[in-house]
Amino acid sequence: MGTTRREQPLTVHHLNQLLLVCSLVLLVAVAAVRISSRSGLPSLLVYLGIGVAMGQDGIGDVHFDSAELTQVIGYAALVVILAEGGLGTKWKEIRPGLPAASSLAIVGVSVSVGVTATAAHYLIGLEWRQALIIGAVVSSTDAAAVFSVLRKVPLPSRVTGVLEAESGFNDAPVVILVVAFSTAGPVDHWYHLIGEIALELAIGAAIGLAVGFLGAYGLRHVALPASGLYPIAVMAIAVTAYAAGALAHGSGFLAVYLASMVLGNAKLPHWPATRGFADGLGWIAQIGMFVLLGLLVTPHEMGDDIWPALVIGLVLTMVARPLSVVVALLPFRMRWQEQALMSWAGLRGAVPIILATIPMVSGIEESRRIFNIVFVLVVVYTLVQGPTLPWLARKLGLSKSDSETADLGIESAPLERLRGHLLSVAIPDGSKMHGVEINELRLPAGAAVTLVVRGGESFVPLPVTVLRRGDELLVVATDPVRDAAERRLRAVGQGGKLADWLGTGGDR
Repeated sequence: MGTTRREQPLTVHHLNQLLLVCSLVLLVAVAAVRISSRSGLPSLLVYLGIGVAMGQDGIGDVHFDSAELTQVIGYAALVVILAEGGLGTKWKEIRPGLPAASSLAIVGVSVSVGVTATAAHYLIGLEWRQALIIGAVVSSTDAAAVFSVLRKVPLPSRVTGVLEAESGFNDAPVVILVVAFSTAGPVDHWYHLIGEIALELAIGAAIGLAVGFLGAYGLRHVALPASGLYPIAVMAIAVTAYAAGALAHGSGFLAVYLASMVLGNAKLPHWPATRGFADGLGWIAQIGMFVLLGLLVTPHEMGDDIWPALVIGLVLTMVARPLSVVVALLPFRMRWQEQALMSWAGLRGAVPIILATIPMVSGIEESRRIFNIVFVLVVVYTLVQGPTLPWLARKLGLSKSDSETADLGIESAPLERLRGHLLSVAIPDGSKMHGVEINELRLPAGAAVTLVVRGGESFVPLPVTVLRRGDELLVVATDPVRDAAERRLRAVGQGGKLADWLGTGGDR
């Protein structure tokens, strides 16, 4: 009688091995962040390299070819990355650039898709469906790449706000286009696609804003039993926005970004802890997503696709992106230096590679070639654009001084029984609160500095106590004056004791 081979059950030993491998990958990836920060390279290239090294052509010899699993995990990771990016976006910086960012996300994407697809068809010889898919896939700027690079480059807030908002907005129309082009049968007429994009964006925006405002209201008026629950609640609200938007046939990506942006500007309790938690989740999502994409790549199959990728990338970088920026920003009269920087800062990353799995899952002809071209294009041109962005900003006169006044770190904990808040204020090195006396803060009635921590020792301050860099203050404020007290503290941190006369505002 023949014997039947049985699957070996998953044991604790197998689990221990899996945990060891995962922890080693995370440790290597975290160490690689140091390398990327020193070299100016976006960290995505390091993580992709780790995945390729672990793959079937690398030292790990791990065989992985599931485009479906990669797409699902990639979408989940992108939700976390957009949530983290939205939480870190300051409304006062992004508000002036919202119209320009919306134009880039819709008009700019349309121009970029048309130019890139035309080049792919006539220069590379791809059929129109494959050319349109590539044009749509690479027309989306990557939120993870943009957030990680721009927040290290001291650019004017107007430019940074437009680029960050664009990266959060343009995923939605691009996903719709890629899915439409990857569907079997004839492609819908262009006016059908425009109507579908507009409807999904409207639904996603409405749901994202509604979930964000309702979530912020709840977290500000309900005191949770433990401070560690606030970060979990914030991320749960952000994910809820994505799920609700997607289930309502809207743009879940736009919903999660807008909901997170509302939460990030709502002055929630225990905010620094929430930001730290979201930042950690964002890093884990980036590492896992990029390593998985690296595993999906088969390097020895990409030789014939390097030259087409370089040609398409050159057209995208030097023609399609600049033209889309110029056309989309025509009504906004932005300076040519700002447009030039925005053209070069259209960074691609994991999003185009994830979107390239959609035609693979749909069974589109030559979908593997599309994936290889997109992968090579992203790696090569990110390697070129990322490190040169600070240099270009300096040459264009758009790089701000690193010595600008640092913002205060203020954490708020609700004191529900007293109908008040305990504000923890950290005075950084660049703050102009240094040298200001307690009575010169001129906090509103109902707010007072109750304790100062300096050099590891705490004391109750006098009205004439002079504040120093590195001090930590505990400020108690009643609920009605909490916002006014925080605005006043930020104003003094930015303008010193003359904040009122200098017109320094304290809004976040």
